[in-house]
Amino acid sequence: MARTFSPGPLDQPALAQQLSRLAPQANPGVLNLAARALECADPSAERLAVIDFSLPSTEPRLWVFDLQRERLIFRELVSHGQGSGDNMATAFSNIPESHQSSIGLFRTLNSYQGRNGYSLRLKGLEPGINDRAYQRAIVMHGADYVSEAFIDEVGRLGRSHGCPAVRQEVARPLIDSIKNQQYLFTYFPDQEWLSQSRYLSCPNSPSRLAMQ
Repeated sequence: MARTFSPGPLDQPALAQQLSRLAPQANPGVLNLAARALECADPSAERLAVIDFSLPSTEPRLWVFDLQRERLIFRELVSHGQGSGDNMATAFSNIPESHQSSIGLFRTLNSYQGRNGYSLRLKGLEPGINDRAYQRAIVMHGADYVSEAFIDEVGRLGRSHGCPAVRQEVARPLIDSIKNQQYLFTYFPDQEWLSQSRYLSCPNSPSRLAMQ
């Protein structure tokens, strides 16, 4: 049986402390996990985006960090999939046509002009968790249903087919800030993923070494 895993802020590596300083509104435990995953995957990464899907869609739950300049670039609203829930996302999937969002660590690929406008391809790095993202066409893009006006009218953001959609006004600069071999970490307190993800228990991670 998988052990219970808590994203507590204990034993924070330097990167996690930096993220918490730049985004004090974010859950420090989630930022700790994001830092741990990034240190395992690519300690030299320049940019990191973090989505906390444990928050409602009515709250800003996407943060984009410039790690080289040590600054927060964006704090934004972001949608989840139709199959994941209403205002609160509660279900996640790696299955095509599920219309659910996926959690875990992604590497960003190229930007392109598609049916949803300017978009960003994503490669899921976690087998069985999000590694079908490219096949499912899970991409970041702008959407009219991601806005404060939509929240005021409906009581939540609109929902995608699983894509992390953002406000139209920020889609291009946000995508440009993280495209081409940068990283996106999406969080939800799924105990099986938290306890089994190789990126969260990387043997060479500084945070992992600090816990031994």
